[in-house]
Amino acid sequence: MHYLYTHNDLDGVGCGIVARCAFGDRVDIRYNSVQSLNPQVERFLETYRDKPKKGGMLFITDLSVSEENERRLERHVQGGGKARLLDHHKTSLHLNRHAWATVQVEYDDGRPSSATSLFYEYLVQHRMLPANGAIAEFVELVRLYDTWGWEKAEEVRAKRLNDLFFLLSLDEFEDRMVERLKRGEAFAFTDFEERLLELEEEKIERYVRRKRRELVQTFVDGRCVGIVHAESYHSELSHELGRTYPHLDYIAIANVGGKKLSLRTMHDDVDVSDIAASFGGGGHAKAAGCPMTETAFRLYAVEPFALEPLRPDAAGNEYNTRGSAYGVLYENRAGTQLFIFSAEERWHIDADGETLESSFATFEEAERYVKRQYAAALVRDDAFVQYLMRHASKR
Repeated sequence: MHYLYTHNDLDGVGCGIVARCAFGDRVDIRYNSVQSLNPQVERFLETYRDKPKKGGMLFITDLSVSEENERRLERHVQGGGKARLLDHHKTSLHLNRHAWATVQVEYDDGRPSSATSLFYEYLVQHRMLPANGAIAEFVELVRLYDTWGWEKAEEVRAKRLNDLFFLLSLDEFEDRMVERLKRGEAFAFTDFEERLLELEEEKIERYVRRKRRELVQTFVDGRCVGIVHAESYHSELSHELGRTYPHLDYIAIANVGGKKLSLRTMHDDVDVSDIAASFGGGGHAKAAGCPMTETAFRLYAVEPFALEPLRPDAAGNEYNTRGSAYGVLYENRAGTQLFIFSAEERWHIDADGETLESSFATFEEAERYVKRQYAAALVRDDAFVQYLMRHASKR
């Protein structure tokens, strides 16, 4: 009997599905949260402490172990036990000092790895599972979703696979996937699943549209962050907010009831896993999470509580458009008007009629400054025309 202790998200459950394809009923799978893994591992190692060879192969995927369990695992393996930890989080890289651990953040070609992809490749390499096109396709969809690569790859099935994961019970999702993959057919959703996903996408769109109106902007440790309170659809919400407000360094989604904080970014120069680690969490460079500690609660909930939500940019403008040669007008909740205009091959900013000292090489740089420092939004055409009429003689 083999044992698999893995995470309870799509990537972790993907490992469970691959394990069932490889071992059938000869594997005991336990899905764990970050907090519940270490007690699970400790119980296993305590059970087989005196007779480790009878414990079977222990796989730990998509999660890391504590320092104490690290020492216990080393003793277990030294005593003849079999264990293999496979992870792709950089916070686990220190475990590579052990022969029983493989932590790989990305492949040689630069593609980010996932626990499911690492586990599948390990099983194939060690001839525990024959290479299978259907399973490989499923594994790639899981990898693309978990590493935020599905949009760039234009593989919407990866995102829909995660949607289906949350729509079904864990057992039903696992059973459906295992049955499908064992048939060896190209991966596809059933007609029932397609309809279910369509209804879910409509629900997500309404939820994101409502939450978008609640986003506030502030600075935390020098980073410009957008904060919103939400309990559901964190990936979809952060994706839409990051796309709509690219001037934000990252999006923080506070779940006060669940006492958790989710962090997401679309920028290559921002590593949210480092931010999460400062609060006792971890994750990936572009997607991470942490417990809502007292400090995190103060920074992301208490201090921003009095802030007004960001004003959305006006849509459908004909005249007040980004990069216009006539200038572009913005305004924030406080009523401050900021006019970006071009002169002498530089972009300048007027704040309530006073030109700022700083100038910018591109319009995008000037707009980013306006949005970050003033939390201002693009105004409608009628306000833009009125502004030009009042200030044309000064220009």
